[in-house]
Amino acid sequence: MRFYNKLIVILLFVLPQSILANISLNSLFSDHMVVQRETEIPIWGWADANEKISVEASWGAKAQVVTNANGTWRVNLKTPKAGGPFTITVSGKNTIVINDVLSGEVWLCTGQSNMDFSMEKFLNNSRDPKHQPLVEYIRKEVATVNDDWLRHIEVPQTTSLNEKKKNFDGNWVSANAKGIRKITATGYFFAKELRKELNVPIGLVECSWGGTRIEPWISEEAYLENENLKDFFEANRKEVNEVIKKMDADDYKDTIFERKLSTWKKNGSKRRKPRAFVNPRESNKIPTTLYNGMLSAVIPYKIKGAIWYQGESNAVYRQNEYEESFTTMIESWRADWSQGDFSFYWAQLAACNRANDDADKGWATVNNELRKTLKLPNTGMAVLYDIGEPKDVHPHNKMDAGKRLALWALDRDYHKKVSAVSGPLFKSFKIKKNKIKISFTNTGSGLMVGSKHLLDDTIEINESLKWFEIEGEDGVWEKAEAKIISKSKIEVWNSSISKPINVRYAWSENPEGANLYNKEGLPAAVFSTEK
Repeated sequence: MRFYNKLIVILLFVLPQSILANISLNSLFSDHMVVQRETEIPIWGWADANEKISVEASWGAKAQVVTNANGTWRVNLKTPKAGGPFTITVSGKNTIVINDVLSGEVWLCTGQSNMDFSMEKFLNNSRDPKHQPLVEYIRKEVATVNDDWLRHIEVPQTTSLNEKKKNFDGNWVSANAKGIRKITATGYFFAKELRKELNVPIGLVECSWGGTRIEPWISEEAYLENENLKDFFEANRKEVNEVIKKMDADDYKDTIFERKLSTWKKNGSKRRKPRAFVNPRESNKIPTTLYNGMLSAVIPYKIKGAIWYQGESNAVYRQNEYEESFTTMIESWRADWSQGDFSFYWAQLAACNRANDDADKGWATVNNELRKTLKLPNTGMAVLYDIGEPKDVHPHNKMDAGKRLALWALDRDYHKKVSAVSGPLFKSFKIKKNKIKISFTNTGSGLMVGSKHLLDDTIEINESLKWFEIEGEDGVWEKAEAKIISKSKIEVWNSSISKPINVRYAWSENPEGANLYNKEGLPAAVFSTEK
């Protein structure tokens, strides 16, 4: 009996050590992965301290490293021209073989629901029958796609208040009958355009979560390095820690929830059931929680760039601070990746009817803040208000959304000839008597009044410009008349305002009928001349 007891004690000590001895890798480094072509990529994982790790790729690249005292390791490996499949073999006390590796272009896909929603989320009938043709298009795409060179991996939706996660559970899938339903729709149609023009493998790494604000996607370090955001972060953390302390108490009761639940039951359990208060440890709305829980798990995987679709949840939350938050986020992500100012492209929000006037104006404000962030290098923006759905915050036309994002990448990153990367972008304005002249960049072959229907190309129409407003000295905004006066300029006025001071365009959650385009068919961005 003593022998068996002794054996059990030995096993309790030996087995964990043998488990720790096995090399493990971040889930990104797994079968069917896509690596960024013709560069050096980091590969990392865990093993015993001071263990010798060898990494060898079937295209001929090799690297070796000895693990750190904490068991972490990382090597840099040269990658080949586009193609595959290849294998990568990682050896130490055990051996891992990564099969079916492709070399191509890797893009990070991030944001909230309009990035998060996969292809299968758009297979149900549209809320408005006039958008049903878009559903039929996506259904056909899902039924017929078979592209093994378009691949996707998604980080599970995870929050972490303080700890930076270093790994996740996930698998690479291909755009085929089995995998397509789980791929981000915006990312898929972006990648499809790249596949068509480049004919190389495309890998999408997705970190997104519906209903999230921008604040959780920013790291603590980034907050603390920005004086304005530091005050906000520290005040928020103080409040969060007080709530956690209260909820951790043995006698804690969610009395507000219990009262609402009781009322709900008395009223016949109709409408939506009330929800209990979420502990901040599990909340996806707290600053840094998604950076810690999701993004940190994929840094510094080598990427070509990132696409971002978010802002809906900030339309009524810190919308006037969005530019500063967004700028801080982009700059800090680039610093954390340590691969320079990688390309970062995003979408202005598509049109959608919201609950009230605050949400309406906040939607436009976020769109303008997104536009102002174009001051950063290697950035671009797709304008989407003309392909939204008033009755659905998740418009089905991710086809044009993906194409418009891809225009920036094709032009800036791959030097492909495109007719235009963007619609007109506000540049400057001059006030002359009772009129304001607006100058634009990205006008292509000229400005035009246009109309777009579903997936059809934009056509030029003989109508007046709509959705321009002008502000007088009294601070009141009024509808304005506008006309195109040159290839890159328009003139705006209101006969009842003798001393105008500002102009804005498409300033609404749903600027239906906004019709300023360039002749390449891309819409002018939402803007305001206010400082």
